[in-house]
Order: sequence, then structure tokens, then C-alpha cells
Amino acid sequence: MLRWLTAGESHGPSLISLLDGVPAGIELTSDDLRAALARRRLGHGRGSRQKFEQDVVRIPGGLRHGRTIGSPLAIEIANSEWPKWEKVMSADPVAREDLLVDAGTGDEREIARNRPLTRPRPGHADLSGMLKYGFEDARPVLERASARETAARVAAGRVAAALLEQAAGIRLVSHTLGVGGVRVPDGAALPTPEDAEALDADPLRCFDEQTSAAMVAEVDDAKADGDTLGGVVEVLAYGVPVGLGSHTQWDRKLDGRLAQAIMSIQAMKGVEIGDGFATAARRGSRAHDEILPIGRDAGEGDPALPSHDDREYPRVTNRAGGLEGGMSNGQVIRVRGALKPISTVPRALRTVDVATGGEATANHQRSDVCAVAPAAVIAEAVVALTLADALLEKTGGDSVEEIRAHLQETTELQASRGHGGDS
Repeated sequence: MLRWLTAGESHGPSLISLLDGVPAGIELTSDDLRAALARRRLGHGRGSRQKFEQDVVRIPGGLRHGRTIGSPLAIEIANSEWPKWEKVMSADPVAREDLLVDAGTGDEREIARNRPLTRPRPGHADLSGMLKYGFEDARPVLERASARETAARVAAGRVAAALLEQAAGIRLVSHTLGVGGVRVPDGAALPTPEDAEALDADPLRCFDEQTSAAMVAEVDDAKADGDTLGGVVEVLAYGVPVGLGSHTQWDRKLDGRLAQAIMSIQAMKGVEIGDGFATAARRGSRAHDEILPIGRDAGEGDPALPSHDDREYPRVTNRAGGLEGGMSNGQVIRVRGALKPISTVPRALRTVDVATGGEATANHQRSDVCAVAPAAVIAEAVVALTLADALLEKTGGDSVEEIRAHLQETTELQASRGHGGDS
């Protein structure tokens, strides 16, 4: 079982990832984590914060000489902007007069950093959190609700991705399907893990060049209008073996676990497995993935079909997204998430000032116009964490070597069953 938690606030001294149950023998370095975090900062439409805030990575425990050692793995991501926020976000009490002084530049925006945030933003956690915890200021809520927390998840997800690839040959890739009203055409080719570098280089992480250009224009239009955009992202997992997850209980179903992971990402409002909602509009004869005999060529036409060997039952399509009955079926796993527009809207929305009870416009701090491209990277991370947990649940093992051995035994047993052999 892989357990993981994150801690820390957006403008606090650091974010923390803590992973327990990490097997020994995963090859990993600080540079791997830095590279993963750099991918999260990419994307057209991101705000200025991504340019001046740097992710300073430290690994206090769980890694020695580039390999995990089986103990809990701790990752710290320091906030390079912490000196500006040391008084505002201090863990210890601060004199009131200290919060009435600017940060030394004379800039009014610096003074605003110290002021109570009493005008909650529609669509954000601000008001609900203030009411839930009894705060008169939204700062304690928005600091933790901020998408900055996802940096800790991306770091943890990089560990999970390394485990998946090194122990089981599972590789993930993520891309953008839609930004605002611009959508990749139906039937367009899907990326593979070999396309990850090209996707990282694209301004909106879109695999279709013409659609990417239209997405950039859509973001620029929204920025000119003082508005924000959401979109749809997809994660593809190649090489997932049959049988991760289970049909036996609600909380063991892999599609349910993946859906919860995606929906836990800030601003996510919808999730699909495979063709999802499109399948709901089809008749049954065109909704399911027909099964062919072992070794049969499924033919061309579905870009989401994996390569088959003589131990696998080929499918004609992959509308189910690699999951049936709560279990992986050997196909490419496809998970989509729908991201709402960012709730910090430059064209400030109507709200209430909880300090006075009167009408007001919502607080606005620096924000992105569109965070769909990084959302794809974050979704890739949480899918990796979920699949890594399911893999360890299936195979057991305290080291990468043991996991490989257990997985090989399972694969051989499944192959004998598929050929009519005794179990």
C-alpha cells in the first residue's frame, strides 16, 4: 500500500510530500523531481508568479545514493519568495504593527499583502472555508486551497511514475484536449510516452498543432477581456497489466479511485473514463469493446489500442478506457478531467465584504489566465500515484526486484489460463 500526504501553504516556507510504503530500489534523484516541477510551471496563459518563484528541492529521508531505501520518502519544496511573506505567514505570533508595514519597496501592492482578505472570490474555497473554520480573513483558507499545493503532488507523482516504469514497464503521458470552446477534433491521434518532450514544448500541451494555435488565440482573447479559461485534459497509461483494482468492493474499484484522484485536483469539476459521456449516448452494440481470440490482429482504426502479444486478448476498440468492472483490462487507460475557469478573475466578480456585510467586488491577486496545461501534468501525477498504489496492492513486494518477480508470476499464470491451461 502506498500512502501519501502533502503539507504546507502557498506562501509558507515550503511544501512537503510524505510517501509511506515506497519500495526499495527505485532509481531517483533530486534532478528528476526538479524536472517534474519545471513541467508544472509550463503553459501559455500562466501568470508572472511562475517566472520568479523557484522550486528548491530537498529530500530529507527515504533516498540514499539515488535509490529509495524502503523507508518513508520525504520531499521538501522550499518557497524562494518566503522572505517577503515571513511576517504574514509566520507560524509564531506577530506584533500587529509588523503587519502594517510594507515589505520595504514602498509599493502599495506590498502593503496589500498584509491586509485581511474579507472579500471572498466566487468559485473559490474562500467563503466556505471562512464559515467552516470561523475565520474573519480568507488568508488561512486560500493559502492551503491554492493550486500551489499541487507542486507537492507532482513531486510525489514523479516517485510513483518511476516505480511504475521501473517495476512494471508502465508509462504515462498527459495532454490537453480542450481550452475554453476550442477542442481537439474527434478521432485525432493520441500521444504516446515517446511524445512527452514534444508536448512539454507545446504552449498548451496539445498534440494537434492546428488546435494548439487556436487554443493560444483563445487564451489571448480571454486575457484581453480580463477573463479566465478552463478546459479538458487527458492522461494515458500504457503497459498497465490486467487486474489492477477489483470489482469486489466500492472503494477498491480502480476507475472510482482514479476519478477521486482527478476530482481532488483544485478546480476540477468533471471526470471521464475512456469515452465517458459520449458512450452514454450510444447504443450498446456500439458502446463496448469486442474481444478477439489470443494472437488475433485487432486491425487499425483505434489510436488507443496497445500492441498485443500472444498472451493477450485483443480488443477492436478501447471505448472503456482500459477499465471494466473496476479493474484494468490490459488496454491503455484513459482518464479525462474537466477544469473550470480560474476563480481569481481579473474582471472582479460581485461578492460581499464579510467585515461590513455590504456589497463588494472580489479580491484579486496575481493569477493565471489559463492553467489547463499544468493541470494535465498534475493529473498525470495523481494518476501515477493511484496506479502505483494499485500495483503494490496487486503484487506486494518490498523492493522493485520483488515486484517484478511477482508480476512475472502473475502474468505467466494469466497466460496459462488464457490458453486453457490448468490454474
